Amino acid sequence: MPRPINATIDLAALAHNLGVARAHAPHARVFAVVKANAYGHGLLRAAKALRAADGFAVLEFDAAIRLRDAGYSQRIVLLEGFFDAREAVAGAARKIASVVHNAEQFAFIDPLVAGSRLDVLLKINSGMNRLGFAPGAVRGAYETLQDHPGVGKITLMSHFADADGAGGVAAQMAVFERAVAGIAAPRSLANSAATLRYPETHFDWIRPGILLYGSSPFADRGAAELGLRPVMTLASEIIGVCDLKPGDTVGYGGTFRAERPMRIGIVACGYADGYPRHAPSGTPLRVGEKMTVTVGRVSMDMLCADITGMAEAGIGTPVVLWGEGNPVDAVAQAAGTVSYELMCALAARVPVIEKQ
Repeated sequence: MPRPINATIDLAALAHNLGVARAHAPHARVFAVVKANAYGHGLLRAAKALRAADGFAVLEFDAAIRLRDAGYSQRIVLLEGFFDAREAVAGAARKIASVVHNAEQFAFIDPLVAGSRLDVLLKINSGMNRLGFAPGAVRGAYETLQDHPGVGKITLMSHFADADGAGGVAAQMAVFERAVAGIAAPRSLANSAATLRYPETHFDWIRPGILLYGSSPFADRGAAELGLRPVMTLASEIIGVCDLKPGDTVGYGGTFRAERPMRIGIVACGYADGYPRHAPSGTPLRVGEKMTVTVGRVSMDMLCADITGMAEAGIGTPVVLWGEGNPVDAVAQAAGTVSYELMCALAARVPVIEKQ
């Protein structure tokens, strides 16, 4: 009998969440961000559910090739661009677009011959201070690309640092507008948070990521409130039960000590499955139909749940680590991290079930 843990990926929920993004930006086209193996959901699995997107955004060149080989004809863009001239030539032949974020990348496109028509997204550093041309260098970079015989469409892009927070987007928008003044080209700025909160950022292409996977980009608004549906549900079962007396400890290091008689359910899930080891006692779990919390330190293959007063819970009772009935955002917040990290960390040993 296999170990009871599994991850269910709800493809209908993915398609629904894409619809939410479109409803917020009805006049923009959509780059569905499927980098990092579609945030842990599986690249081709996610692409199947997101096939109505106008394009896909990935990080890895081989991921772009996998999408092309699987028959996806939409626009595909590499968010960090090509890393050498060989990739640029091969990518142009497969109609894979590239972000260009520094002058050194011009050398990668020099070998392209007239008619190659490599589409480019010119990235502007509007305040994220990560990748992108400084505002004063944007016009020269645009002209260099425009004059290159192997370059096709040019899209102007930037990335917001605090669209989900108090800082908002106004300052970066002002920097961007000054940098591209007088340049008539399509624009792509909006990430998930900006797509949902700032319609003035939508322009020609939006780039939703985390919202597609049913997680809120905001600390103060839950996914359900935004109309999003959870896509990944990590579930397991109780495989053992332990009764504690006051003073008994739980798990490695004895970090949890019972102050009263307690009943503990041992769950077949640990950090080797992708559950965060740093999740403290008190991280939410769903056991059967009731919410409860973890107790003690997460170990490699197991964690413990407080099932005190839950007479119906015992060996074989289902447990939702995150997902349907236990929002991934709440688990991430309790663990001091973000939902992106939890979903991306899903281990290869966890069986995946597709839900249509």
